[in-house]
Amino acid sequence: MVLLSKINEDAIVENLRKRFMDDYIFVSASTFRLGVGAEAHNGSGQRMGIPSLGLGGDVTETKTYIGPVLISVNPFKQLPYFTEREIEMYQGAAQYENPPHIYALADNMYRNMLIDGENQCVIISGESGAGKTVAAKYIMSYISKVSGGGTQVQHVKDIILKSNPLLEAFGNAKTVRNNNSSRFGKYFEIQFSRGGEPDGGKISNFLLEKSRVVSQNAGERNFHIYYQLLEGASPEQRENLGITSPDYYYYLNQSAAYKVDDVDDRQEFQETLAAMEVVGLSVEEQALVLQIVAGILHLGNVTFQESGNYAVVDSEDFLAFPSYLLAIDQQRLREKLTSRKMDSKWGGQQEVIDVTLNVEQASFSRDALSKALYARLFDYLVDAVNKAMQKDHQEYSIGVLDIYGFEIFQKNGFEQFCINFVNEKLQQIFIELTLKAEQEEYVQEGIRWSPIDYFNNKVVCDLIENKVNPPGLMSILDDTCATMHAKGEGADHTLLQKLQTALGTHPHFNSWNKGFVIHHYAGKVSYDVDGFCERNRDVLFTDLIELMQSSEIPFIRDLFSENLNVEKKGRPTTAGSKIKKQANNLVDTLMKCTPHYIRCIKPNETKRPRDWEESRVKHQVEYLGLRENIRVRRAGYAYRRAFRKFLQRYAILTRETWPSWRGEEKQGVVLLMKSVNMDPDQYQLGRTKVFIKAPESLFLLEEMRERRYDGYARVIQKAWRKHVAVRKYIQMREEASNIVLNKKERRRNSINRNFVGDYVGLENRPELRRFVGRRERVDFADTVVKYDRRFKTVKRDLILTPKFLYLIGREKVKQGPDKGLIKEVLKRQIEVERIQSVSLSTLQDDFIIIHEPQYDSVLECVFKTELLSLLYKRYEERTQKALPVKFSNQLEFKVKKDGWGPWGAAGSRQIQFQICQGDLALLRNNGKILVVSIGPGLPRNARPTRKDKRKSRYLSAGASLGWNTPSSAGPTWSSRGGARSGTGTRPPFQPHLSMTRQASMEQPSLPRQGASPRAKAFPAPLNLDFMNVPDQGVAGLQRRLSKEARPIPGGGRPKPKPKPKPRFPQCRALYAYDAQDTDELSFNANDMIEIIPPAGGKAGSVAKKACFRGTTWRRSEISLRNREVPTHVEGAQLPGGSREEAESRAVDEESSLPTEKRGRSTRAVRLPGGFRAHKPQES
Repeated sequence: MVLLSKINEDAIVENLRKRFMDDYIFVSASTFRLGVGAEAHNGSGQRMGIPSLGLGGDVTETKTYIGPVLISVNPFKQLPYFTEREIEMYQGAAQYENPPHIYALADNMYRNMLIDGENQCVIISGESGAGKTVAAKYIMSYISKVSGGGTQVQHVKDIILKSNPLLEAFGNAKTVRNNNSSRFGKYFEIQFSRGGEPDGGKISNFLLEKSRVVSQNAGERNFHIYYQLLEGASPEQRENLGITSPDYYYYLNQSAAYKVDDVDDRQEFQETLAAMEVVGLSVEEQALVLQIVAGILHLGNVTFQESGNYAVVDSEDFLAFPSYLLAIDQQRLREKLTSRKMDSKWGGQQEVIDVTLNVEQASFSRDALSKALYARLFDYLVDAVNKAMQKDHQEYSIGVLDIYGFEIFQKNGFEQFCINFVNEKLQQIFIELTLKAEQEEYVQEGIRWSPIDYFNNKVVCDLIENKVNPPGLMSILDDTCATMHAKGEGADHTLLQKLQTALGTHPHFNSWNKGFVIHHYAGKVSYDVDGFCERNRDVLFTDLIELMQSSEIPFIRDLFSENLNVEKKGRPTTAGSKIKKQANNLVDTLMKCTPHYIRCIKPNETKRPRDWEESRVKHQVEYLGLRENIRVRRAGYAYRRAFRKFLQRYAILTRETWPSWRGEEKQGVVLLMKSVNMDPDQYQLGRTKVFIKAPESLFLLEEMRERRYDGYARVIQKAWRKHVAVRKYIQMREEASNIVLNKKERRRNSINRNFVGDYVGLENRPELRRFVGRRERVDFADTVVKYDRRFKTVKRDLILTPKFLYLIGREKVKQGPDKGLIKEVLKRQIEVERIQSVSLSTLQDDFIIIHEPQYDSVLECVFKTELLSLLYKRYEERTQKALPVKFSNQLEFKVKKDGWGPWGAAGSRQIQFQICQGDLALLRNNGKILVVSIGPGLPRNARPTRKDKRKSRYLSAGASLGWNTPSSAGPTWSSRGGARSGTGTRPPFQPHLSMTRQASMEQPSLPRQGASPRAKAFPAPLNLDFMNVPDQGVAGLQRRLSKEARPIPGGGRPKPKPKPKPRFPQCRALYAYDAQDTDELSFNANDMIEIIPPAGGKAGSVAKKACFRGTTWRRSEISLRNREVPTHVEGAQLPGGSREEAESRAVDEESSLPTEKRGRSTRAVRLPGGFRAHKPQES
């Protein structure tokens, strides 16, 4: 992207469009991370993989990483870029080795956390439906795959991943912009041990959209869990919980939207139940959670009518089921919904007054109770997840911020105001750290820098959250709520008047008849003040708390654990002040970590692939500040690091700095730079930090560091493998000795020798290695002596693998081009499991007979004990039986049929063993009997006597001593992303969830008629004009001004005249020529050609001395005449004689060519010493 010829929004958008339409995702990249990767949601509820798109001019060659930012574009379709292959490709790889990808960002965070010992975080921002939630899930899934750990760690990993479907079920919903929109904010901290294993975690949730429980906009749904319960409940649950169709419930039928394309609510209900089990909820607790969810649905069906200006319950039948499910008294529920107790203080006396509510107030109380129940149930689930992975102390952590995106609806209320405020704060973090702080850092460190203008949205944040001078919008809202006691339009109207008075002149604020307008960084948003004050007060009256504390179910009582007897002092906490405090705490937490950014872009509102809305994408590119970020990165430095941390990371490069540098830190940095021969113009030293300009220079440091670590790792590995091999072969020697113990005499020099395995050097013998399978491991290889039916000897190369025993001989080629040559030939290939038995004598000889169904092989092998032990072990592995081994001094073996002569018949032969003197075997052939005489060896009960004195805690029985032992496979983490079915998915989990029954009440019958029939009517066609690209407002105007209103270059002084171009030696071409190679030049007849010296040389003097001297002339194709050569090259030497001779040869060669080829040469001049030739524009 830094190589774009023009850095503007149009160029960025066009490049994104090409990659979006062509699915170009992986391109060659440089080192720092601003690529375009894409992680998103398909908008129809289906989680899917998204490509990483590169930004640049050319699809295949442009560098795509700039700064700590990854751009994510939602393709709205399934893409296969998030498989095990990609995880292996990005794990531990340097960023420049692979194309941009969200896995590269995740791996960089994980490795930096371990190397630098610093907490990391990733801030994912973008509009609603741009793919933030799925991006967060891919990051967590990748980290879970690449991190190690045991049983406890695996449990934490399961909780981390399974918490996603659980919290999505209770916290996500379908909106007109996104089918799986997060209606709450989540900051997930994955906590690690110092070894990098995830051993804990913590979730912080922000501002659940409680109002969605009781009302939804047209075309939207309530939270997913309601529809999952209605679709996936068992028959018993449907009966116990009063489950029926969704249009029966008032809280669901207001929008008449019940289904989402490509979403299986029944299947997701099973995933939600499985997630509850993983986070540690018992079957009883799961049943209670669902019981409360159903109770909220039935509570919403309670309606009221006017009776003497007071509210009364419209139908008592609808009170029965919520009372039953919540285990509260039905009469008391009716009383608390239609009346309220208020404390009155007068003259120092306190009096409690019963106030009867009207219909509007009663409906408000019902909805307030429903919202409180749902919000506290959601907080309980978050606490359950946190308790399941709680950790005593924190060491390292990676934070993933997945928060609601900036959004604009047809009616924007208090929730949209809070959501957009949080997004404004996140944009402020991005500006502070990537644009403002970086430029200020250059100035503070004394680095030469020309400031780059950008729009700073701090003015919008101050407009919302300022406390005084002038007061911000939230302060005015809190003040209004504190002074107003009535509910309804009166308080909201007063709020609007106060806002107009205090903020009417602010450039980013406007008012309209129903509310106010804020010019956010992402565009103008009109807010309707209706309900602002009540939703900000967020008051749950004590009557309702007392009602829920009277429940017969302890679980519900624990959700309402307030102490109502404590006197409250000061102002109650409002929802606005709470979200402001949470947002500022979140900012403080993020500022303590090393931040990374994912900027999600939504290409359309149709949720369809290959649908590109140019204006929408351009609007997002503008307000995300990508142009300014690229300009800062292009003009700035790709890498900066404090001297101390730089020395700590690259200390291994020199002996002077390893393991620690004891001198001045700045001098140590200079020493490191000189050790890798980095050019001085590639870095600058500030006051406390080193700045590296080009990514390639950083690659050089990283590569040198990796080489050093690799070299030391090889030394350690070599020593370790040697150690393991020694222990392994000591064990093999013991096992081999046990096979022949008390059965065979041993040679004196063999009992204590080390087992080597390969005695022929197969690594350097490819002619032998070709007979063995490519991935087949060789256990034993040696040159042995084989005896035939006549007891004649021939040498064979024996190779033993876990599956086969090979005997390789040599024969002379009888025909073909290699006739007469000696080549290796495979004589026998015996399957290990087909070996019937092995025979040996009881003496110290080296004979071993391998019995096989067809015929036997008689071998003489010096390392017979090692061969026997390995053969014994492999046979047992293949057949699960012990290999029969026979020890006798009279052995018999089968021979195969070989012709019709007396010696060619099939049959058997014998070998007899006798004791004589000496350690060499004496052979005597008696026809069909071979007599072997040999002296006595060590006693049959002899065992190895040499002890290895090195101690090792790894010395143990079994195959664990070898490095070929397969390690236990890492835990397989399933993600909720991708397809809904297929292999690897968890089988449906359907525990027996029996509800907690109220002892004092029988289960009521469900009223036949559901909620108000008027609510079931399908709404009028939706007006979707609010989904158009918003007006940018003052924020967009200031962005344009920062881009257009630039200072006049040079302060208005006239542009200086360009320096005259240097004159170089010239020559004129006599003939036209087409270049035949990359180092040749095409020209036409009479073209003037300049001879340019290499950099640093002087045109005239250098050319005069060396331009034509030593030039390689393949043919004389350019004739130089005295009048055509400048005066300063007249004395230049030409090969093969004078200038006239060269011209004469050119004419001769020209005349010798055919007529149609004359006037066009076939070769070109090749100039020496770095000189190059080109055609000037003017002769």
